[in-house]
Amino acid sequence: MRRSANTGSARVAASKGVAFSTSPVLAVRVPDWRSRLVLFILFAAFLALGARALWLQAMSTKFLQKQGASRYERTLELPAIRGKIFDRNGQVLGSSLPVKAVWAIPEDVLAAPPEKLRELARLLEMTEPELRKKLDSDRTFVYLKRQVEMDVVEKIEKLKIDGIDTRKEYKRFYPQGEVMAHLVGFTNVEDVGQEAFELSQQKTLVGMTGSRRVIKDRLGHIVEDVGMSREPHDGKDLTLSVDSKLQYIAFTSIKNAVDKFHAKAGAAVVLDVHTGEVLALANWPSYNPNDRRNLTGEQLRNRVITDTFEPGSTLKPFTVALALDKGRVTPDTLFDTGNGRMQIGPNTVRDTHPHGIINVSQIIQKSSNIGVSKIALATPPQEMWELFTKLGFGQAPRFGFPGAVAGRVRPYKSWRPIEQANMAFGQGISVSLLQLARSYMIFARNGDIIPLSFQKVTEPPVGQQVISAKTAAQMRTMLETVVQPGGTAVQAQVPGYRVGGKTGTAQKVVDGRYSQTRYDGVFAGIAPLSNPRFVIAVMISDPAGAIHTGGGVAAPTFAALAANALRAENVAPDSSVTDIIIPEHPLEEEN
Repeated sequence: MRRSANTGSARVAASKGVAFSTSPVLAVRVPDWRSRLVLFILFAAFLALGARALWLQAMSTKFLQKQGASRYERTLELPAIRGKIFDRNGQVLGSSLPVKAVWAIPEDVLAAPPEKLRELARLLEMTEPELRKKLDSDRTFVYLKRQVEMDVVEKIEKLKIDGIDTRKEYKRFYPQGEVMAHLVGFTNVEDVGQEAFELSQQKTLVGMTGSRRVIKDRLGHIVEDVGMSREPHDGKDLTLSVDSKLQYIAFTSIKNAVDKFHAKAGAAVVLDVHTGEVLALANWPSYNPNDRRNLTGEQLRNRVITDTFEPGSTLKPFTVALALDKGRVTPDTLFDTGNGRMQIGPNTVRDTHPHGIINVSQIIQKSSNIGVSKIALATPPQEMWELFTKLGFGQAPRFGFPGAVAGRVRPYKSWRPIEQANMAFGQGISVSLLQLARSYMIFARNGDIIPLSFQKVTEPPVGQQVISAKTAAQMRTMLETVVQPGGTAVQAQVPGYRVGGKTGTAQKVVDGRYSQTRYDGVFAGIAPLSNPRFVIAVMISDPAGAIHTGGGVAAPTFAALAANALRAENVAPDSSVTDIIIPEHPLEEEN
């Protein structure tokens, strides 16, 4: 009992601050400020946590929701359908077909059974090592193949490989293939135009993509549709001036001519005399825009628009027309061309055959360099230069076609007499085939020239008068003599129709000198002459063999093209001549 009493007394004493042990080692000394400090720290920590919770719940809600959504929400791009391209009659030249892009989450796909990966590689038209190389990536998303056909996509989906998904997109299809390639062009895998009108009208055709917000799981599967962010707006359709029938005729005519004359290349263009519309534009070699795996630069070249050349004798009618219009000569004015040689300073101008005394009409018919040089030297250089400028030579065309070239016309103040004579018969000046064809519009029309258009024209264009209507009529008569017996282009005749034009044989410039073995055979003509409907220009480049002149290679190509074009458009015949007799040795033009 005494022990219990003592123990109780010790506890009471300790509660009053009295040491419960007399040993100094076991004595407890805790200052009052220390306990208060610990209490304060705990209170401050809880206060900070409360403040942080308030900040996150009240002040940072939008930020946190955005961060959370980024983990599971995705914005899908909704591609707009690219506008269609039509010919003038509503025939589709370019349209978009639905396809899909196949993409993968590499780590999930690699876990698939080997036999499924082999089948996947086969469907994607690649080897299994190529597929595994694509999947050997640290990225969480890789494209396996773009623009996969829908039937192939269905087979891929049936494999049910985790980590494989598809994305909707469109692939451009061109029904007319290589026939229309240089007019329509093509797009790349991103649906961006790369050539021709697919490139120049990119902003019009492409439209505006839309977007949609969805929730995806870790495998990329859509589990919930959150809503539409932006509706897609499809691109606008484009209607070209080209006529598919005439285009096919022009294309096959050029292709056949290149094969027949073993030429390097060929080109042709058909213009509507009344509207200035480009009805056909053909090049060979060409390419298939639906399959460009073996595409080369030679195939891409749009020679009608992007290539320049010296037009040769096809330029002679303009110098003659200028002299007629100024009243310096008439179609019957005589010129002595002598024995086929004329000195201009230290230089010599030659005719292939001596023509003696001939009139202006015969200068065009027989393509006399000496005759046209004499007319040119009697003309002020400024007048010739102004005529070339009005025709559009030396100026970049403004019809919205990519790659169109300006050609070259030197300032008239620097012309020497021999240079002025050379330009009269098409040397020392360069043009494109399209520029040459447009220049012949002044003869096909009543002396005025109108703008060209690659898109369908709804209103008649306003022309610029270059020569008088009387001069234009006189020139049409002269151009008709070129295709008649005694002219340089008898092979340009078309049974049942009156046609006219001018040949040209342009020597190619190689290493700064005129080549004696490489030529461009050219013919520019009008059909039919009684009521002109078409201007047609043809060029056959680098023909191999004995026949290389414009009258020998370009004139018969013009005849085949014009004959089929006139019949295709139901143009009434204006001539009773149906049997064409070609001389055994037709006259060759000088240039």
